[in-house]
Amino acid sequence: MRLKSALWVAAYLRRCHVEGVSAVVRRRGAEEAGAIFVRISRLDGTSDLFGPAPQSAFDAPPGVERMFSASLAAQPAPDAAVDAYLVREVKFDPDIWIVEVEDRTARHFLDVASS
Repeated sequence: MRLKSALWVAAYLRRCHVEGVSAVVRRRGAEEAGAIFVRISRLDGTSDLFGPAPQSAFDAPPGVERMFSASLAAQPAPDAAVDAYLVREVKFDPDIWIVEVEDRTARHFLDVASS
């Protein structure tokens, strides 16, 4: 059984805060199973963006609930490019979550699938 998106987001926000990193929910999605996108703002006009990794792209290690992959080819990307990407995603799927983390060193605390 997969962890509900709302619960995963709450736990992720807590993890960020424990590490001393500012993180907020920019957009609430579907409580049960909304896709989650995590934006890492580097506070210099650029951001990294991570979204759900395709299920076929990885075998999740034991105990890993969700895997993420880079959503944009070039990271970090200009904030305008990240904003445009997220607007398209919301039009495609209005149930997505958007979490924004602010960290100059781009720490994200995610399980990232390698490409």
